[in-house]
Amino acid sequence: MFDKSENRDDYQHTPGPIAAMARDLADAHFIEPHRHRRAQLVYGTSGSLMVGTPHGTWVVPAHRAVWVPGGVEHSVRVAGVVTMRTLYLDPNHCRELPDHCTVISVSPLLRELIEAATRIPVDYDPDSRDGRVMALLRDELRPAAIPALQLPMPADPELAGICAEILRCPHEDRSLQDWADSRYLSRRTLARRFRAVTGYSLGQWRQQARLLAAVRMLAAGRPVALIAVELGYDSPSAFSAMFRRELGVSPSKYFVD
Repeated sequence: MFDKSENRDDYQHTPGPIAAMARDLADAHFIEPHRHRRAQLVYGTSGSLMVGTPHGTWVVPAHRAVWVPGGVEHSVRVAGVVTMRTLYLDPNHCRELPDHCTVISVSPLLRELIEAATRIPVDYDPDSRDGRVMALLRDELRPAAIPALQLPMPADPELAGICAEILRCPHEDRSLQDWADSRYLSRRTLARRFRAVTGYSLGQWRQQARLLAAVRMLAAGRPVALIAVELGYDSPSAFSAMFRRELGVSPSKYFVD
């Protein structure tokens, strides 16, 4: 029988099309950049997960998960205590799923199927009850057209430097002109380059960075009023309105299924 251990490499060579792993992670735990042969569904039943790739960062609460295709380098950062449930899928059994990172909404049914999968041996019989559970789980994996927090990272070193500064101090409200002057660029040149590389204006990207910081603080149990102040908003209501507009739900409901 296959040894279902805690070694993630083992899950890449299981006999079945799906293998499931359960891990409990502490707040601020960080999994270094790595890649798998198999595709991966990264899901936590509590807290928030931040999945980073060379192309961006995806941030999800407990009722959503991040789909990572096989071979894509990624890291995982935890906000709050997370009970992580990971699925590893053979590429030959998920060809119709996206070939890029995306968000999947975890319905109550899918959540229960994922939990059940972590208790199923990796060498399960496809014609058994366990096999039918895994087949149903696979059918429930569908990308969701829902608001998601994504932060694309530019490959351009100059623009990446700006983004790194914003991530360090998301509350600062430097103007596009200020950033352009600091890089000896015209305002128009910086605006054009930034949008061409990230798909966002610099102001929109900074707002996404503030949302990312807000999600981390919410996962740590910080009050909404305090988060609003720390991120430079005039009032909690102004912060909450922005949060709802961008993510489709109020800050107090973000971690509620």
